[in-house]
Amino acid sequence: MVHPDFSREDEALALGHGCVCGVDEAGRGPWAGPVVAAAVVLDRHHIPAGLNDSKKLTEARRALLFDAITASAQVGVGIVSAAEIDTLNILQATFRTMERAVSALPLPPRFALIDGNRAPKLSCPCRTVIAGDSLSLSIAAASIIAKVTRDRIMTEMEQLYPGYGFAAHKGYGTAAHSAALARLGPCAEHRRSFKPIAALLASADGDAR
Repeated sequence: MVHPDFSREDEALALGHGCVCGVDEAGRGPWAGPVVAAAVVLDRHHIPAGLNDSKKLTEARRALLFDAITASAQVGVGIVSAAEIDTLNILQATFRTMERAVSALPLPPRFALIDGNRAPKLSCPCRTVIAGDSLSLSIAAASIIAKVTRDRIMTEMEQLYPGYGFAAHKGYGTAAHSAALARLGPCAEHRRSFKPIAALLASADGDAR
């Protein structure tokens, strides 16, 4: 089984790139809510045990690691709202939230490791790493920060928009979410540029005529 390590960070450091951050996002696919990115610069002497891709961890384990990361590392978070996603498109919104996360770090990084195969325009050099959250400890840490931050936002959103089940499905396209949309229609946090929401709005518009 593959586990993330610090080898990619070490390679960048060996090339003279001090202060290497890992960057990852959460929430590209959901029908509702923001997309969130995190940038993390780990202290190699105080790396929390058990860092891994957030998708491979339980909710309880992610919460514990979230606290451990924020206590020992430099962390920046970027958020792009559903309205901004509709304006930009999801790819450009993802790039923007990554840019915001890197800009939010306490100290500017000298190099960034980006999860995936496409990178935003940053103020520092960067390298993309496919499946980076399973390979790089810094990206794994960023995946945890982004995931927990977004999940907490969606849980709070349940209080503002009751009935949609945001606390349970976090805005993803589940059967329960689809049923709630059919019953209640979209709320302000739904991404109107996404096909299921756009189709629902078009249908409602047609019925109103």
